[in-house]
Amino acid sequence: MATGKDRQKQLAREHYERQMQRRIEREQKAKRTAIIGSTVGVVIVVGGIVAAVALLGGNDPGTEAAASPSATPADTASASASASAPAGPKPYNAAAGTCDYVKDPSGGQVKDVGMPPTKVKTKPATKTMTFKTNLGDIVVELNNAKAPCTTNSLEFLAGKKYYDGSKCHRLGSDKFPMLQCGDPTAKADGKSQDGSGGPGYVMAEENLQGAQYKRGVMAMAKTQAPGSTGSQFFLVYGDIGLTPDYTPVGTITKGLDILDKVNKAGVITDMGDGTGAPKQTVEIKDVTIAGKS
Repeated sequence: MATGKDRQKQLAREHYERQMQRRIEREQKAKRTAIIGSTVGVVIVVGGIVAAVALLGGNDPGTEAAASPSATPADTASASASASAPAGPKPYNAAAGTCDYVKDPSGGQVKDVGMPPTKVKTKPATKTMTFKTNLGDIVVELNNAKAPCTTNSLEFLAGKKYYDGSKCHRLGSDKFPMLQCGDPTAKADGKSQDGSGGPGYVMAEENLQGAQYKRGVMAMAKTQAPGSTGSQFFLVYGDIGLTPDYTPVGTITKGLDILDKVNKAGVITDMGDGTGAPKQTVEIKDVTIAGKS
């Protein structure tokens, strides 16, 4: 028969286990939030990544809720609204060679440069994207074969000078090693609610099967909702244990030393999720994309 002390030990152990489980859940949620979006309420991405995912391109933060056996009237109304909401962007149509870009329903600050062409080619299999920044060049080999719609969008935005003059607005840490960029309205001053800027359109996520976010990966930020990828992206300088929900569009072939330097300098102010505007400003001066057929 258990003694009173045994019972107290059991209760203490169960309490500790519950605390640890809640801590793990909070850390996992914080990581997703960071990538998803912004602190303003429109990414990465979250209350503000990519966001600490505006990982997130940084649009309206989604919410997660466990399924409940007893739905309230509010839950029912929400479900009905979701059911009647317009369908999101369709994935790449290989037979027709077309992509689907739709108006971003989440709002946010828009730098409108139009919509990308819907007809795309998966050749060449790779294209070279060069970010000319105030700290030097960051070069990415884009996976056009597996992420043609995302590559096409990036090429379109680069051609429209969409990214020129923009600042990378969110830096993680050694525990969440990524630098988020792509919001053309971001001030990256540690005071502004960055992360809500986008091109006014979204697309479906691509290349997700087996996706991993290890050092050297460039991936697209999004909200928690599927089909919410826009213009924001994140550059990974460590390993991040994210779920495969963010389009891995390419591999950094030059410039990881720049990301390491920015990481070493740290953030201006921690936003409460381990991320913040980088102390070392990263400004994108120009973006070019080239590929050989």
